[in-house]
Amino acid sequence: MARILVAYATKHHSTAEIAQAIADELRSRGHDADCLDVHDAHARGYDAVVLGSAVYMGRWRREARRFLSHESDILALTPFWVFSTGPVGEPKSAPDEDEKWLEPEAVIAQAEALNVREHVVFGGRMPRDPHGFIESSMARNTPEEFQDLRDWEQIRAWAAKIAAQL
Repeated sequence: MARILVAYATKHHSTAEIAQAIADELRSRGHDADCLDVHDAHARGYDAVVLGSAVYMGRWRREARRFLSHESDILALTPFWVFSTGPVGEPKSAPDEDEKWLEPEAVIAQAEALNVREHVVFGGRMPRDPHGFIESSMARNTPEEFQDLRDWEQIRAWAAKIAAQL
């Protein structure tokens, strides 16, 4: 049984819900998993780490980037995985149109330098209470069926894969 930290950075709680589902799946497979906001998390003392962040305009949230930097010495010696929660909305006509939004290049490069085991992207969810012009406009212009693209089966399967590797 491994002691696993599932840390996340979120703006509207969607990434926190994904992180909680990952922690729940890890627990169901016999591991001890703590699910914490990156503000309250430290990698020291864990056998493995899963780190996730929402992606906005191709960038991870600042607090997740800080966690990755501040905990890099420990992460370099600890098995760790990262996930990003991507945009919502109707799929683009060309597959590469979404790539720039889904892959936070600087974070992936940093994680790869620390020997990250894997990076995955999960669909996101529109904010329930959008703030500001951009979020309100996105919520208004995104059809309801595309406002929550989280695939819970895919999320649990990824967590099960992590559990099997520990």
